[in-house]
Amino acid sequence: MASKSSAAPRQPRPAYRCAECGWTTAKWVGRCGECQAWGAVEEVATPSGPRTAPARAVRRDAQPIAEVDAHEAAATPTGVDELDRVLGGGVVPGAVVLLAGEPGVGKSTLLLEVAARTATTARTVLYVTGEETAAQVRLRAERIGALRPRLYLAAENDLAAVLAHVEKVAPDLLVVDSVQTLASAAVEGTAGGVTQVREVAASLIAAAKERGMATVLVGHVTKDGSVAGPRVLEHLVDVVATFEGDRHSRLRMVRAVKNRYGPTDEVGCFDLSEGGITGLLDPSELFLSRTSSPVPGTCATVALEGRRPLVVEVQALAVPAAGGTPKVRSSGLDASRVAMAVAVLQARAGLMRAPMDVFTSTVGGVRTTEPGVDLAVAVALAGACFDAALPAGTVAVGEVGLSGDIRAVPGMERRLVEASRLGMATALVPRGSLGLHGPGADPGSAGGRRESPPWGALRVVEVDDVRSCVLHLFAAGEGRERGAAPPREP
Repeated sequence: MASKSSAAPRQPRPAYRCAECGWTTAKWVGRCGECQAWGAVEEVATPSGPRTAPARAVRRDAQPIAEVDAHEAAATPTGVDELDRVLGGGVVPGAVVLLAGEPGVGKSTLLLEVAARTATTARTVLYVTGEETAAQVRLRAERIGALRPRLYLAAENDLAAVLAHVEKVAPDLLVVDSVQTLASAAVEGTAGGVTQVREVAASLIAAAKERGMATVLVGHVTKDGSVAGPRVLEHLVDVVATFEGDRHSRLRMVRAVKNRYGPTDEVGCFDLSEGGITGLLDPSELFLSRTSSPVPGTCATVALEGRRPLVVEVQALAVPAAGGTPKVRSSGLDASRVAMAVAVLQARAGLMRAPMDVFTSTVGGVRTTEPGVDLAVAVALAGACFDAALPAGTVAVGEVGLSGDIRAVPGMERRLVEASRLGMATALVPRGSLGLHGPGADPGSAGGRRESPPWGALRVVEVDDVRSCVLHLFAAGEGRERGAAPPREP
């Protein structure tokens, strides 16, 4: 019997990796378990045992956490307030931000604006473009007024050349547009591939951490809207933000999906025009129609985008079904929730019994899918059926259940305050969602006087279910439902 010392060395077990997304598995499969791509899983060599030995010397000794200087991680404003809101006050030195969005949505314009405003505050900015020539970027910068002496521009596709520019310019902020266009000669694969994207991102992140240089990487997105490239890219960076917007609308929104230095429920709103991109401190005015008199089939609501309340107008139209089979079409709203509102009105309120085509939309190109918009959709559809308009300044907020009940939604106080600020007169809300400010609440003050609600003179009406709400609003109209019970006060 051979001794253990003379035994053959253990051979490393093969591993397999997806060439599209970097997903790994211990055995070969025909379809990737992460991105579902067929035939993309390939065998990769895996060494046996660890390859990294302890360092003989460390750059900085470990120290108690209370003695670490936190001022090195203080955020520096970019000069674009709406972006600073999403990032948590600005960019942190050494932080790496990944900004993803569809082609043509305005990512390059936004980052060129950020670079120009940052370069005016005695800070140096290096803007690296791999998709355009330097002359093309210069023309866009001239059009939006972004020419600054401390803003440096380089058109490169080679990672080594980009790192050489970083060594020479020593910028405080580095913008790379985009990470999928850079490639390194030290690794195999084409630009945009999994191996290249991983190498480019790792090298830029290492340079950012070593120099304390804030870095913004532009990333492409896939067909379903997720960040393209290996998922490890999102794990390596500090902030992942998405830039959204309909190319037929001027409205753009930035959301933070991941943020190590700030909240992930903030939304920044921008107006994209020929003169560049500007922040919208009060975007609600874009989402309300400007009509001299109320129109049937419309209802305003207050949607929460993160922690930000936005007053949005919902429009609905119901017409007899042309082909016999009713259709539901929606723009800016969740089509499944609109279809649910139609079903609830049919089953619980006795409306829309005949086959009807339903069309719903929001004003201004905004998209909202939260449940708090359900009540406004139901009220707008009921108004379209009765051909009756709501009183001017009416807003409805609440989630509609399949039983016809109206449920409370979070952030009701912030919604009502925003509705009051925009001059709304009446708000329809679920019963019991007002908390201490609701009817019958404790006065709450030492003198026995009722504390005034934060939404001021806005009249708040609590409703129980869809049927009573619809009858309360539209029973007096010409299109009153036959045989309906008389309306009762919610």
